[in-house]
Amino acid sequence: MKSGMRSTVAVAAVAVGMLQAEAQQAPRRVIVVSLEDRKLALVEDGQVKKVYAVAVGKPSTPSPVGTFSIERRVMNPVYHHNGRTVEPGPQNPVGTRWMGLSVQGYGIHGTSEPKSIGKAASHGCIRMAQADLEELYGLVAVGDAVELVGTRNEETARLFDERPVQSPEPMLTAQNASASATDTADTLATTLPVVVAAMQ
Repeated sequence: MKSGMRSTVAVAAVAVGMLQAEAQQAPRRVIVVSLEDRKLALVEDGQVKKVYAVAVGKPSTPSPVGTFSIERRVMNPVYHHNGRTVEPGPQNPVGTRWMGLSVQGYGIHGTSEPKSIGKAASHGCIRMAQADLEELYGLVAVGDAVELVGTRNEETARLFDERPVQSPEPMLTAQNASASATDTADTLATTLPVVVAAMQ
């Protein structure tokens, strides 16, 4: 094998090793939503980091139950539903952030009706207060798991009865670096017209 080729192979092997090490160090994040409690918990490596009050689907348009994932993240989305279009701003029904789930038409988003938080009031999506939404958006990434639990159980009782860490310490990890790259891509994506076909 020629010297240049050996050098390239060695560099590739080091790069693969670094990526594997980073993947092992990245925290495992899960968002757990208790529809009965109307609360959302951000769980990282088995520890509750934050708990937020949310609005969930009303009886006529319930939230789905199951395990999904965050499929996309959009800053300042344009809202389109039933022929109605609302540009980004205070009247936008989904607020300033949209985290689309792997179940079509559903997501985690803000609301132009803050009094609905803590109630069964949405068309099936998970609504959050604006400040909470923007904070959560910065703490999660595409691919993170989302569990929507219909009936309170031992897991949700444990999660929501624990006292969460109020402000997680920022850590420079491979996951954060990856999230920063994702945020940059999200920001670039918002310079183009974004259409969110979502239920409120």
